[in-house]
Amino acid sequence: MNLYEVMGQTLFRKCCKGGELKINTDKKFCSRQDLKQVITNSYDAIFVTDGKGNVLLCNPATGRLLNVNPQELIGKNVKNLTQKGVYDRSVAMEAIQARSTFTGLIINRDGVKIMSTGTPIFDKNGEIVIVVVNSRDYDLVEKYLKALENESNKADRYKTAAGYLSEKELAQNSVVAKSEKMNNVVKKCTHIAKSDSTVVLLGESGSGKEVIARLIHRHSHRSKEPFIPVNCPAIPSQLLESEFFGYVAGAFTGASSKGKPGLFEIAHKGTLFLDEIGELSIALQSKLLRVIETSEVQRLGSTKVFKTNVRIIAATNRDLRKMVEQGTFRSDLYYRLNVIPIYLPPLRERPDDIMALAELFLNELNRKYAFKKEFTAQSIITMLDYNWPGNVRELRNVVERLVVTSSGNYLDFGDDVLIKKRVSSSDEMVPQPQASNLYHGTLKSVLREVEEEYISQVLAQCDGHIGKAAERLGIHRTMLYRKIKANENSQNSLMLFPSTDNEL
Repeated sequence: MNLYEVMGQTLFRKCCKGGELKINTDKKFCSRQDLKQVITNSYDAIFVTDGKGNVLLCNPATGRLLNVNPQELIGKNVKNLTQKGVYDRSVAMEAIQARSTFTGLIINRDGVKIMSTGTPIFDKNGEIVIVVVNSRDYDLVEKYLKALENESNKADRYKTAAGYLSEKELAQNSVVAKSEKMNNVVKKCTHIAKSDSTVVLLGESGSGKEVIARLIHRHSHRSKEPFIPVNCPAIPSQLLESEFFGYVAGAFTGASSKGKPGLFEIAHKGTLFLDEIGELSIALQSKLLRVIETSEVQRLGSTKVFKTNVRIIAATNRDLRKMVEQGTFRSDLYYRLNVIPIYLPPLRERPDDIMALAELFLNELNRKYAFKKEFTAQSIITMLDYNWPGNVRELRNVVERLVVTSSGNYLDFGDDVLIKKRVSSSDEMVPQPQASNLYHGTLKSVLREVEEEYISQVLAQCDGHIGKAAERLGIHRTMLYRKIKANENSQNSLMLFPSTDNEL
């Protein structure tokens, strides 16, 4: 077997299953000339010695890496090349001494680092015939490894991000804005979404701050990047720093052996939503301020600084200005966050949204459980009269409670007094309105009175079922809701039949 045959076996062995050379026999290939072309045109340096370290072959890439004429190496012994300072060590000789594949870092006379692997080839008697050394510029290897690490970190970042994201944005994350106040909020948020300015959402608990934060994210240029919602009070204080900034392996007792990216890394190029930010400790407020000012994050236990590009949306139901005066919230952080403050009105200040939201939640639950349930007129009046201290969150819980506890298809509160504002007897029956044959007043007032009576009559005939009544009246149920509320507040208060007991 000549040198090129041995080289052919070596070059192709790792590319073939079972370590055997596989050649397309339909093509005349792997002749001496073919192999010479392969070796000559290889980007990697190929350097071959005999079993004693005498150089038999080297390709042009070897000369490029060692900064020598390849012909000057032929016939030389690797020990002599080391002594002359062509490079600082011989991987070929170390492979010979170890009688196995050896990989090491060598440095040429110009200080260039080279990653080399020497592979000894044995004859049938177990003697080393040749040693094939493959080499490549270490800087290129390092760049390649760094690129792989970055891709791995990116994959880990998105994998971790999935843990913070809900499975999907369900109907409760949709913005409902039937009222003028909420319409103004939505318009403002859609406009400011195009910037990267920090936003602080102010409002009572359950008023929909996360929904608005998602709206801003969806309308921003970051919409294809992660939206990471963080409920600050839900994270134990001793873990907040590691959650926000991440940590490296061994940073503290119990830390993952692989380390973990922090929330700022996970949300890179996206949006970080800090809910209930007023609950953060003063110590963490200071570190958060530094990240906002420098856009730099450092994992616990690491000296490496990570540049982060994150838009922050904060939310709170507390008075941050008052907290600043009391010394429980940093004034510098307050002014950093309070770039664009947006106030979300409570549900009691936007009654037009109550039934719109209730219908949204009802439709969602009907789809989830394959129900066909509807609100009765009495349940609508009860919900419109209540002041909803828990806001949208409480409304959703109430609707869900009605849906899962009612046995019939028509929802009423019955004996459930959890949200009733007015105390009344549960057995009180409201009499059926009687049509009047004599009217007084202006045409407008008479028409209103006739409308009230007719709506009452239809609702009574439909046992208070809004869907059926709206269909019979030829109007949308939303319009019927408004008329019920308006009529209830008028002097000629609309009186409705409650649902029958077998519907609860």
